[in-house]
Amino acid sequence: MSFDTARSHTLSTHSLSYVQSSIRELVDHVIRPNATTIDREGRYPRENLNALAEEGWNGILLPTDLGGLGLNFTAFSTAVQEIARACPSTALIYTMHVGAAYAIYLYGSEDQWDRWLRPIRHGSIGTFSTSERVTGGHYWRNESEAVRTANGYLLNANKSFTTSGGYADFYVVQTKTPNAKAPDDLTYFIVDGRQNGITAGAWDALGVRGNHSGSLQFIDVHVEERDRLGKEGIGRDIIQNGVTYLIGLSATWAGTAWGILDEVTDHVKRTSHAHVQKQLADYQVIRSQLAEAKILLESSLAWQAQLASKLDEWQQSGQKYGPNEWTMPLTELKVHNSEVANRVAQIAMDVSGGYGYKRGTLERLYRDARAGLVMGPSNHLARELIGKHMLGLPLEMWYEGGD
Repeated sequence: MSFDTARSHTLSTHSLSYVQSSIRELVDHVIRPNATTIDREGRYPRENLNALAEEGWNGILLPTDLGGLGLNFTAFSTAVQEIARACPSTALIYTMHVGAAYAIYLYGSEDQWDRWLRPIRHGSIGTFSTSERVTGGHYWRNESEAVRTANGYLLNANKSFTTSGGYADFYVVQTKTPNAKAPDDLTYFIVDGRQNGITAGAWDALGVRGNHSGSLQFIDVHVEERDRLGKEGIGRDIIQNGVTYLIGLSATWAGTAWGILDEVTDHVKRTSHAHVQKQLADYQVIRSQLAEAKILLESSLAWQAQLASKLDEWQQSGQKYGPNEWTMPLTELKVHNSEVANRVAQIAMDVSGGYGYKRGTLERLYRDARAGLVMGPSNHLARELIGKHMLGLPLEMWYEGGD
């Protein structure tokens, strides 16, 4: 189904329903059938991404004059949830791509829009490359530092956990500003993924095996000055305005929980015990477990919708910078949704018994859900940031000598 209508920042109930039904159709026809193969072979889901691009979904937040759909964060989170119900790997790649593209739209120049955003309509995929092994889950802290040259910059960095590593057409790379004086003196660059000097490490993981979030090494990679994203030293602003990443990440885990609940509910409906002439649905304990999972999931979806609506208001305001006050609530949502996904996965494995443990959809989604607990910011680190924020203490992010 071609998405030719409902392209406005303000979505009515009718058009949001259209978004959901449209993306659902694509998921059922393309993404869901590929999910098992992607997991078993660790295959990058290029076919899924191409299908999304053909219908315009890869430019969901970009304005129509750049080839995007011009939709809002409610539409974006809805699309991510529907994709994640079938394939969390594809949902994570999609989230990182939309986040990188929107960062270029917010902070980039018209020249950068022309060269990096317009090709998205034809299948170009971008991603962020931020975290480094030497600073672990503190993805806002880098040891790498760009070096100025006569006509641009030279990048040397060992990045870790870069989604779409080795497959992205462009990377939005975070590193220290040349001669940085403080930990928050960061700068972002747009790097062509086909350049020499970029080497992607292997990705062979427990779950989300298709998203290829391996290491990424930059050795003497030259970046022209015109591909610096914004001014030098504004990396802190870009990080603190990382709402697209956070809302998409949270939607991924809500969608994963949704997919797990769909699968285990179908299993309960179609399974019976002949010796007692009972369906699994006849057992009160099983109905109670499913109800617990449903209640948890509804809490995720409701909170998700509330925060997406707040981001829609900011988007409609036309402000380029701003929603820093929502960074912490979105971090809280990420923690909640990832833990809900893992609790729903545990319930599903308990309810389905040995059938869920066998290789299949439940087993795959159970493994995928585990990634949500450690994906940056990890839940333990996120709780520390949330707790300090509650108590008015300085966050570790921007001062020396932090935890």
